[in-house]
Amino acid sequence: MTLTDIARFSVRRASGHTPELELPPAGHFIGGSFVPGSSGAQTEIVDPTTGQSFASVAEGTADDVDAAVAAAVRAQPGWGATTPKERSEALSKIADIIEASHAVLEALESANTGKPQSVSEDDVSSAVDTFRFMAGAGRALSSLAAGDYVAGHTSVILREPIGVVGVITPWNYPLLMAAWKLAPILAAGNSVVLKPSEQTPLTTLKLMELIAGVLPDGVLNVVTGLGPVVGARLADHPDINLVAVTGSVGSGKAVASLAGSTVKRVHLELGGKAPVLIYADADLAAAATALRTAGFWNSGQECGSACRVLVHESVAEEFTELLVREVSTLVVGDPAAGADVEIGPMVSEAHFARVAGFLQRALDAGITAAIGGRPLEGPGYFIAPTVLVNVPAGAEAAREEIFGPVITVETFSDEQEVIRRANDTPYGLAASVWTSDARLSMSVPRKLDFGTVWVNSHLVLANEVPWGGFKGSGYGRDLSLYALEDFSRTKHVMINHSA
Repeated sequence: MTLTDIARFSVRRASGHTPELELPPAGHFIGGSFVPGSSGAQTEIVDPTTGQSFASVAEGTADDVDAAVAAAVRAQPGWGATTPKERSEALSKIADIIEASHAVLEALESANTGKPQSVSEDDVSSAVDTFRFMAGAGRALSSLAAGDYVAGHTSVILREPIGVVGVITPWNYPLLMAAWKLAPILAAGNSVVLKPSEQTPLTTLKLMELIAGVLPDGVLNVVTGLGPVVGARLADHPDINLVAVTGSVGSGKAVASLAGSTVKRVHLELGGKAPVLIYADADLAAAATALRTAGFWNSGQECGSACRVLVHESVAEEFTELLVREVSTLVVGDPAAGADVEIGPMVSEAHFARVAGFLQRALDAGITAAIGGRPLEGPGYFIAPTVLVNVPAGAEAAREEIFGPVITVETFSDEQEVIRRANDTPYGLAASVWTSDARLSMSVPRKLDFGTVWVNSHLVLANEVPWGGFKGSGYGRDLSLYALEDFSRTKHVMINHSA
């Protein structure tokens, strides 16, 4: 296969006047209102389509975290004493507010992250559904039935709030990952101090502005700032009972290490490098069409992205041609350039350089870009959608999380080989299997060491089912009733009634 001219892709730019954004207040949200940061320092927010700053937020300090935690500690007993019905009503109200404000939130999300409109729209609608699901799920938790498991003693299992939860959310899904954490944490009766990514805090702050007054003051707090300062203080603060992170493996390791000093619980949803196993009997056209979305959603800045294809050698050429044809139709551009834009920029200059570095090293090592393979010209942080072929087993591009619009293609010859190679990764978040063989569809997922395994689909999520990984991808589960269990604690009460 020959290198496709990357001139196929160009960046569509917005033309004409773009509507003015409804920016949130720039301070921290502590104790029910926005307050200035204690240091007065600001973090500039950059538009990744241009590289230009367009807003700023407070750069938090350990003192700001301490103030937020103190507010959460004061508020938690009262919130934890509310009934599931009362908490459900609050979460339902938050869902209604997000839905009513969807246009404002979508515009902010796209401006801050560079996301295409379709991705921001999906994020906001998914956030609404997350709060609505947890509003109901929080009223339906069950435990071991009360009973006399020892003669003369009745055992009752109580489910209680953990207390104060620290949350650290990532830059790729700032609003949605906040919803994934906040909804079950609040439904379980906890109070929260949340640190959004310093790169993409705007929709989180806007959400605080929109829902101020729905929850008692201090139940939900947000401190903006840098990971080594704000994140580190959340991780080692003695009054925080659990810290939950969605982010990189490095961030998760750092938080877990700091959390160990106070023996607090840790909930980690970290990176991924999802293998896509395509057997010879798979519907190759359907797989290629699915990977057009699953491999490039959110410009590949997605921890469950279908980014590492392992295709049987007998159909590798046919599948790769189908995949490249699908990828060649992707529309790259500024999210303000039209609703049909599918690929936006990388979130920051640093991440752009990181992805570009992966591509250059792959090309230097003799790997072929069947399409794409380079940054795109002009302002902003755009990378051409890329399919790397002739990728040898163990290559950096096939093992490390590139986190950009890049799919690698490797070949395999037999079932044992592909399972071994699929599992030969430090990550364990997600994978998919493509086959028309009923035996393979049942047996292969059991052998794959990943928290989610799709069969003949990829990157399909629902609030009713859990999301989370194994190995370097962390532990703990988001979504579903399992998240509610993770963010609560069980207490056994045994009553002696034999006397």
